[in-house]
Amino acid sequence: MSNEHTFVTPGPAGLGALAVACFGFGAVFTGKVTLGGLPLLAAWLIGGGVVQYTVAVMELKDHNMTGGNVFLFFAAFFMFGAALSVLAKYLMLSGMIGNVKPEPMVEGFCWMAGASFLTAVTPAYSKSPLPLFVLVILLDVALWLIVGLDMGILSASLKPVVGYILYASGWVGIYLVAAIVNNHIFDRPVLPTFGTLLK
Repeated sequence: MSNEHTFVTPGPAGLGALAVACFGFGAVFTGKVTLGGLPLLAAWLIGGGVVQYTVAVMELKDHNMTGGNVFLFFAAFFMFGAALSVLAKYLMLSGMIGNVKPEPMVEGFCWMAGASFLTAVTPAYSKSPLPLFVLVILLDVALWLIVGLDMGILSASLKPVVGYILYASGWVGIYLVAAIVNNHIFDRPVLPTFGTLLK
């Protein structure tokens, strides 16, 4: 079987989509988005899901187990699942579904699976460029904080902390987009990726 790539990596597009989600959720957690912004956020997450699903399939085809599986998981739950959740919350909170109120506990358990998944694969990123490893660590922290918030274990006063961690994650993702694309196009390190934690 040939190991030649038929496409260049779509990883930068996936990281850009991740940044969209991080900035959008960051705005929610820092209180900058009210109820009326939730359907708009859902629309952007659906777009990100399309990108991340495409990236996942291409990365898996190129035998990138870590990136392919993480993008696939994120497409399903960080994008499509989250978009449906945001829409459901909007419908409940706006009174369009009677007197039903969102119960965040169920999402706490679901995010526990998501946080566990990402934490479980984090060591694999120690062989990736250092900013990518940092990005995954930031997302680990953010997801575990979200678990604690949804389950009522942590105080709502920590929501802005989650938001700022998500903003930082988004900016690291954008830096990686710039580094990967420009370093590839110019065939030299235009922006440093700082090596890897492990060889």
